[in-house]
Amino acid sequence: MACHGVGDGWCFSCGAFAGRVMLMVINGAALDPVPFVAPVGVGSATRGVVLASVDDLDKPRVSAWMERVTSVPGRRRATSRLW
Repeated sequence: MACHGVGDGWCFSCGAFAGRVMLMVINGAALDPVPFVAPVGVGSATRGVVLASVDDLDKPRVSAWMERVTSVPGRRRATSRLW
């Protein structure tokens, strides 16, 4: 899963796997409407969607979630670098 962010916080992560596409919104529980999937092991505030194909994506809804989640504090990024 690749994480994406704004400023110094992570906002969402996405990944494609055999048979499914996942989009997780960090602190998605603060959104209205709340994304439907609460994944196990990534934090109680994370919510998202699991799709059979990227073609199943509700683009207006996901776009609105992404726009709103940038105003919610994200998960803090690590300050150290590997290089």
